Order: sequence, then structure tokens, then C-alpha cells
Amino acid sequence: MSDKKRLFLVDAFALIFRGYYALIKNPRINSKGMDTSAILGFTNSLLDVIKRERPDHLAVCFDRGGSVARKEAFPEYKANRDATPDAIKIAIPYIEKILTAMHIPIMVKEGFEADDVIGTLAKKAEKEGYKTFMVTPDKDFAQLVSENIFMYRPMFGGGYETWGIPEVQKRFEVESPLQVIDYLGMMGDASDNIPGLPGVGDKTAKKFIAAYGSMEGLLANTDQLKGKMKEKVEASKELGILSKELATIILDVPVDFNAQDFEMSKPDISGVTEIFEELEFRRLTANFLKTFATETAATLTTTTKKEPVNKAEPQSAGLGQFSLFGGDGEPSNDQEVYNSRNNISTTEHFYQSVQPGMGTKLFLQNLMKQTSVCFDTETTGLNPITAELVGIAFSWEVGKGFYVSISEEKEKAQEILELLRPFFENVSIEKIGQNLKYDIKVLAKYGITVKGKLFDTMLAHYLINPDMRHNMDALSEAYLNYTPVSITELIGKKGKNQLTMRDVPVEKQTEYAVEDADITLQLKEHFTKELVEAKTRTLFDDIEIPLLRVLAAMELEGINLNSDFLNELSTVLDTDINVLISKIYEAAGEEFNIASPKQLGVILFEKMKLVDKPKKTKTGQYSTAEDVLSYLAKDHEIIRDVLEYRGLAKLKSTYVDALPLQVEESTKRIHTDYMQTVAATGRLSSNNPNLQNIPIRTERGREVRKAFIPRDEDHILLAADYSQIELRIIAALSEESTMIEAFKNGEDIHASTAANVFNVPLNEVTREQRSNAKTVNFGIIYGVSAFGLSNQTDLTRSEAKELIETYYATYPKLRSYMSRQIDFARDNEYVQTVLGRRRYLKNINAQNAIVRGAAERNAVNAPIQGSAADIIKIAMINIFNKLEEGNYKSKMLLQVHDELVFDIYKPELETLQPLIKTEMENAFQLSVPLDVEIGLGNNWLEAH
Repeated sequence: MSDKKRLFLVDAFALIFRGYYALIKNPRINSKGMDTSAILGFTNSLLDVIKRERPDHLAVCFDRGGSVARKEAFPEYKANRDATPDAIKIAIPYIEKILTAMHIPIMVKEGFEADDVIGTLAKKAEKEGYKTFMVTPDKDFAQLVSENIFMYRPMFGGGYETWGIPEVQKRFEVESPLQVIDYLGMMGDASDNIPGLPGVGDKTAKKFIAAYGSMEGLLANTDQLKGKMKEKVEASKELGILSKELATIILDVPVDFNAQDFEMSKPDISGVTEIFEELEFRRLTANFLKTFATETAATLTTTTKKEPVNKAEPQSAGLGQFSLFGGDGEPSNDQEVYNSRNNISTTEHFYQSVQPGMGTKLFLQNLMKQTSVCFDTETTGLNPITAELVGIAFSWEVGKGFYVSISEEKEKAQEILELLRPFFENVSIEKIGQNLKYDIKVLAKYGITVKGKLFDTMLAHYLINPDMRHNMDALSEAYLNYTPVSITELIGKKGKNQLTMRDVPVEKQTEYAVEDADITLQLKEHFTKELVEAKTRTLFDDIEIPLLRVLAAMELEGINLNSDFLNELSTVLDTDINVLISKIYEAAGEEFNIASPKQLGVILFEKMKLVDKPKKTKTGQYSTAEDVLSYLAKDHEIIRDVLEYRGLAKLKSTYVDALPLQVEESTKRIHTDYMQTVAATGRLSSNNPNLQNIPIRTERGREVRKAFIPRDEDHILLAADYSQIELRIIAALSEESTMIEAFKNGEDIHASTAANVFNVPLNEVTREQRSNAKTVNFGIIYGVSAFGLSNQTDLTRSEAKELIETYYATYPKLRSYMSRQIDFARDNEYVQTVLGRRRYLKNINAQNAIVRGAAERNAVNAPIQGSAADIIKIAMINIFNKLEEGNYKSKMLLQVHDELVFDIYKPELETLQPLIKTEMENAFQLSVPLDVEIGLGNNWLEAH
């Protein structure tokens, strides 16, 4: 058989749902507020298959109207499924348009499921000598596998696995793939509401098939069964036969396999890219063009494009072979329409390189006359601590701008910057930029302070649409329909051969840099209006922009690190880890790779059989995820040891060994980078290194904080931590009087809650009661369930349920507040913090319960988390200003969740300790007092 006779049949909805749920925690929302996750996920999967397999025949199969035959046989078939998420409903027409533009046939038949269409086509193709690959993760398709029909299964985490007869035999423990139907019929399927045989699960179904061969064989030999199982199976014979019928894929759907109609043909490049542009799929567009250019050159030739047939019937939009290049090797016309956006070559512009002498003098005179100027620095690297200036671009009029080149020689560079100092330090001129914090830090190394009003387009867009990407290229394409010059066009891709901007000719530097300033200037005009419309202009002017300067100063300051201590701790951790490895090997009775989830799963669940029905991943291996093992840890010492091993190994690699390598050579300090535009709640993120995730709950994790030390013997670290700020905020926002009074009276809120919930005097609250109350107090904010609470405590599920109900009865206003928040979100599709920071919740009215539930939890916790973030930001700004005004030597170094860390010059301690506490406690007035705990020490752990 020719290798060319390969047919790929894609199960559309399986990949659409998979793509949507893969991105559910971080959905892709475009500038129009549309959730494009399902479209993106499906199309990426489709292109991945095309790129990996270079199929010569391909079709995508859809459901339409469900299975009439199955519903007639069993009206409850699929009756328990949640409503299709709105984002998927919106996605279908777009996906169909994409497939039509790609000339990929859409196969669909009213009254039949995609499984049936795929099964019928696969069997017909097999008769014509084709090998068929069914692209789906759905295990039901295993029944179709034969010598020429295979499952092509997307794997969790990427990649694919092919199931032929041996794989199906191994996975289902059957002799023939046809027995998979019996397996499915016996087990039933909760997602399709196929009943199956009562009490029969995976192991029992496999045992029955091994013994009796089929459902019919089992039902004919029930006399060999015993006890309850015999009773259940004999009472459910009809149900078993019905379940097998429902699980059987239909193979005589009225669809035809005409091989020519399924051949790959040249896609409508401009049509596809136009749809992608509408959806704002920038990377996907590049991937699409690259995929088909590769396919073209590698395997395909041009044929005449066929017109698609009526979409309501099985479709055969001809897919013949194609090439983007003609026979003479020249690009076809399609290459000219890859991108309908404007770019530097299609847009009129006037970008000038400022010349020395009179040119510089005239430029400076003109610059100082402006009231608002956009500027953008070009440097030798991404690290502002080490990067050198190469040039600075300026723009104050759309389509026009100037570029000042900066000499590599330090003295000459400083001379040029001294000429620019009056502009940067002029308080009357507004400075505009994209990610201004970077520019401010670079200029600070040259002794230049950027003064005056600031407008950062990245921060502005974050407040307008926090869930979108905020990089300039994405914003330019979304708001200006303009594709900027890519940096890789100038310096190449990452790697040892990548150039720096210093290596690029000045003419190209000018075009690239001034274009960035010009685009940013134009974006500013858009965002100025949208900030007002989103009612976040005050938040922008009073919080995020002032905080930008604070963070820049903190990052430049950095913090001192005791690398010697960490090196010693690394040796100690090695010893601890080796002890745990020995314990684990001894308990397991053999050596294995503890870091391998696959090997660990086999040891725990096959060899040691720690649980009867171990959870499995989508790829069929045993799950050894953190949540799975944590649930089992209290009953099994080996699992406790594995979790401790993992924790120590991660601590060692992520912090103990890594932090000394991140000490900046020129300053001998650690300089983290705080990001304002990552967390949708408004919380800051820390990167390079991430200092916000250093473990604090374990003894060894806490030890890492010992490595952070004061500047010298004349300084001491001061840590100021908001006490239970989120609980205070929820008490204030809900106006829950019992909680408010407890805070006002300075009571231990967890003990107070325990006293109220368990109905005991405050002085009789036990440690266990306080612990359970604490878990509920913090869990309520995140929508903790009885199941979740029982996992976190020693309570049974029913006890946890009763505790939650009692909690809400004790604090009725709290429950009422949560309901009001969800109602507000349903009406407005957003919630907001005490300062008006918005968290948009596009899925709050989704019909799918899982999706809607996640949005409802966000509706409750986002205002609380966000308000806490806003309050500490205000405190940081106020304290920073006081330190500046007083010309103090002490510096603010770190912000970690609800804690601020300072390097205090000892003679200033008596003055600054009460000042810091006062400013933090009075950053925002709530009906509940804010309380700040302060600690001092010669390292961060001591201070904390």
C-alpha cells in the first residue's frame, strides 16, 4: 500500500472542548472581550497534526442534532450533560469558517454523532486500502481500531500517541478491539449517561471480559457469579444489552468516502489570515503561514481548487495537494496577502536620526517646547541593571519622531545625556512610554531622574482590560491595525549568534526605535479615553503610576544576600534528601526514580496497592499530583516522605542553589523585578528571582529567608506585615457586625469565630476548634466546599458540611454579601475593589456550571484580594514619599504579599518604625481597623 494513502479524521468537538478547558484558568480574551480559547485550542491542535503528520487526506467531523437512534432507544442518553459553554457556542461558526477557508471538508450528518461519521468513513476508507487515523482523545473510538485504523490521541502536556491493536489490547485487557464495546457497556459512561451494569467498574469489567468474552457471554453465565454481584447483574440484563447498544459506534451513516474530496489542497491564505486577524491570533497566524509554507515545500503540489459543497450535508471542500510556490520557484500571489495590517513600509512616516552639532541643538530647542512627549530607550540587553544605552527615540506627533544615538564610550554617552537632562527632569513635560519602569531604571544608572507626569500605555491597558496581553506589538495590532517591525528582524533570534542593538546600523535603529515611540504615542490617545470609560483613571493616576516609581527604586536598590549561608544550607538539604530517598527505597522494597511520576505511580499503586481505585491521568498513568498525594498522606508514611522529598528538592533547585547565581555582579545584590500587569486581581508579581513564593510553612523553607540580610552592620531589616487583612476587608465589605466587633476589640479572629461557630466561651476554644475555624475563615473567600474543607482538616465530609452551614448561620451578612457580589457580577460582568479596580468576569452568566462556578468564586474573592493589593500599594507610595521627603538613608526593599521589608539605617529606626506602622494602618479607612505587626532582625526570618 502506498504511503500516500493515509486519511486523518478529526473529532471536532473533542478537540474544541479539550482546547477550551485547557485554557479555562487563563482564558484568551481579545480586545473586544471575546473568549477565543476554544477556537485557539482547536486550531492549534489541527495545525499541529498537519505539521507533524503532513496528511495527504484529511477531514473534520462534527455532531449535529445528536444521535436520534440512541435517544429513541434511551431518552436519558446524554441528558445529564451541562449546557455547552457560551465560548464554545460562539466558537463553532468561526471554526467552520476557518476550515472552509483552509479547504478542509467538514463532515456532518443530521441525527448522527461525529463518532458515527468517523466510524463509517474509517471503515469505507479501509476497504479502499487506506490507513485511517482518528484524531481524538475519546476512548470509545478504540472499538474501531483494526490493522488499518488507528487512534491518534492528543496527550496531556503535548504530543500524540498512536493506538493500534496492541495498545488497545493492553489498555483494555481485551483480545479484540471489538470487546471494547462490551467493556464500555458493562462500565457505563457517566458523561454520556450510559447506565452500564450496577457495581461494575474498570477492573470488574475487564475481569468479566476475560472470563466470558462479551456482554452476552456474561449474561448467559450469571449462575457463575456470587452474592450481590449476581443479583445486580441478573436484575440488569436488559440494561446491560441497552448500554452495549448505546456504546456501539454506528458504521452505516449515509456519508460517502470520495478520496479525491479529502485530498489536501491549497488553503485560501488571505481568507484564513483575515479570520485570524479578526480574532487577534497573532502567533497563530505566524504558525499557520509557517506550517503551510513548510508543508508546501516538503510534500505538496498545486491542483485546482474545488468549490465546497452544501454545508448542511456531508461536506467535501476539496483539499487537493497544494504549493505556495509556482513551478519556477517564485512566490505565488497568496504570499502578498499574508497580512492585511499596515506596517512601516505601507505607512507614511518621517523618522529622523538627530545629527551632532546644529541638528542636536535644533532638536533640543523643539523638544523643550513640548508639553507631552513619548520616549523609548534602546539598549544592549533586557536587564536594566547591566544594559547600556544605545539610543533614545522621541515622538510627539503621529507619524513623526527623532532618534538620538548614544555613544558606546561612557564619557561621550554621559555628555549626550547631560544635554537631555533638562527634558527628563522638567516637571512640566509629560513623559509617555510603554513599560516606563524599565526606561527609568536604565536612565537612573546614568544619573538621570525622570520627573513630571507619566503615562505608561502598558499600565493603562492593564487597567482597561486586565485579562489581555499588554505587550506593545499585541496592542498595536489590536488597536491600531498595525504590525510593528519585529526585533528579531534586527538582531536575530535568541541564541549565541543573536546581535545586540549596538550591532545594528543607525538607520535601522532609527526606524525601529522611533516606530515604537510613534505607536506608543498613538496608543496613549486610545487609552486616555478608555481609562475614563472604564472609570479607572483615578486608579491609574493615583496608584499605578506613582507605584511605578516606587518599584523602580526598590528594584534598583536590591537586597543583600548571604550566599555562603545558602551554600551551607544546600549541603544540609543534600543530607536531608538522601535520608528521605533511603526511607522511600526501603518502604518500596526497591530503588526507582522518585522524580518520575510514572515510576512512582507504579510503586505506590501497583506494587504497594495503597488504594483500591487510584486516580489516573488522561494518558492512563497513575496520578501522583500534589493534591492526590496530599489526600493520601495522612494514612501512608511513604507518601509523606515523597511529598517532603519533592518539597526539599524544589526548595534546593529553585532557591537555595539558584539565588546565589542571581546576585548581580556589579552590585553584589539580588534585584527582583516587580510586575504590575500580570495578576488580574491587582497583586504584584515578582520575577528573576520570584521572592513571593519562598515557602514559609516548612522549617527548611523558612531557613531560606535567613539568607536575606541588611546592607551592613549599620543597618537592620524591618518587616511590617498586615495582620489578617483579607478577613478584615471581608468583614468591612459585608458589614458583618460580629466580625467587626471582634476586630475592634483586638480579639483573635479565629478563636472568636470558633467560639461563635462551636457555641463555646472564648476562653474554652480548643486548638483544634481554632484551627478548623481558621481554615473556614480563609476558605470562605475562595468558595471552599465541604469536600475541600474535609481534605484540609480532620473533619469528615458531613462534619465539614455542617461546619460551613453553621458558619454562614453565624455570619448571615457574610453570605448575603457574597450573594450580592455574584448578582452584581451577573448584571455588570465585572466586580471591583474598594478603589474601583475592576475584575471582568465574562463567564459569570455561562450556562456551563463548571465555568460559571469559577466566575462566581472570582466574583467573591477578587474584590477582597484586589482591595488588599490596593491598600498595600497606597502604603508603599506614602512611605516611599516620606522616606524621600525626609532624605532618609533607609530604603524599602521588598513587597511580599501583605508584607513590606525595609533596610533601616539604625540611627533612623526610632523615627521610622512608628512612621511605617502608622502609614500602613492608615493607608485606607475601613469600618475595621487595619493592624500591622513589625519585626526586626539581622536577617529576613528574624524580622518576619
